Amino acid sequence: MSNNEIKFKFNEKKTTQAASLFLKKNGGKMSYMKLIKLLYLADREALMLWERPLTGDTYFSMKHGPILSNVLDIISNGGDPENSSYWYKHIDQPKDYDVGLKELPETDTLSQREIDLIDELSEKFKDFDRWDMVKLCHEILPEWEDVENARKLIEISNILKEVNKSPDEIKAIEEEVSNLNYIEEILSIDD
Repeated sequence: MSNNEIKFKFNEKKTTQAASLFLKKNGGKMSYMKLIKLLYLADREALMLWERPLTGDTYFSMKHGPILSNVLDIISNGGDPENSSYWYKHIDQPKDYDVGLKELPETDTLSQREIDLIDELSEKFKDFDRWDMVKLCHEILPEWEDVENARKLIEISNILKEVNKSPDEIKAIEEEVSNLNYIEEILSIDD
């Protein structure tokens, strides 16, 4: 692997739409810890199947399993729920560790296969609480490291390796993402 780690761009709108579907399938509310684990598992599965995550977030190992950095920041820091944040237009700030669905957004950023993946994971883990999800992630995710009271980056290349992508496949994904990021950067200069 080269020094150019694979880095996708976080998509708050798509992440919110995915999180909202998970919440809807769970009766409109769930522990934010469980939601973060479900989003991680969805991204991991999408990386394995389509070589692209749903959220584009950055992942870290923490004491209670893997987290999505931007999602945890949005939930933890709260921000101003009255601002223009797409997340807060649709998802409440946490109350007693639970987040709730305010209003189901459109799903225009999600493909049908991504919606199907969310439905499948929702069904598979519908009876899991947050601690069941933590235990599961500790047991089944070899890219997660026990860091106790710290956090450590989970590189996308390590996730790809753990879902059985070959070094050549990982290199090709790295090059493609790098090229896409470069093109996006050039196009955004004109904005």
